[in-house]
Amino acid sequence: MIPAAVIAVLVVAFAWTYALEIRRVAATPLNAWTEDITADCGIVLTGGANRVRDGFDLLARHSIRKLIISGVHAQADLTDIFPELPFYASVNPDDVVLERRSQTTYGNAQQSMAMVEALHCQDAVLITSRLHMYRAFRTFKAEFPPNFNLNQRAVFGALSDQGWTELGWEGVKSLFYSLWVY
Repeated sequence: MIPAAVIAVLVVAFAWTYALEIRRVAATPLNAWTEDITADCGIVLTGGANRVRDGFDLLARHSIRKLIISGVHAQADLTDIFPELPFYASVNPDDVVLERRSQTTYGNAQQSMAMVEALHCQDAVLITSRLHMYRAFRTFKAEFPPNFNLNQRAVFGALSDQGWTELGWEGVKSLFYSLWVY
């Protein structure tokens, strides 16, 4: 049987590690409105508000030349994902690539890497919510070559992304990823 003192030490160590991970997740700056960025490719991770629109905004401003939307449902087409497309007349739909295979952040990184190589991107900007950026960026950095220039563009997610529950769950996911992914 495990002594109570050992259990207590393990609980305190886990709580400390979890608290540090929560601080790291929460410390990610919301930089989409404050920083202009350019890159060969933009990689949008689906699953939250404002991400896809921000990617299209970058494409329309010619801040990126190709847009990869990662984690798209198998049956969805471009107008399902972005119904505002008709209002972006300067965007060529051929510059948008829909990645349909991934279902997790780790899968996003793996599948996006293959597309970045196929598109001959020398650098990229990762677009996701502020809350998701810490884990996503670390996952992508672990999957991409060490010399690949990957920039962060954290956007404001839905109001529901701003609560303690969402931060807590993201901390759990990030802690899990820190053990097995990066």
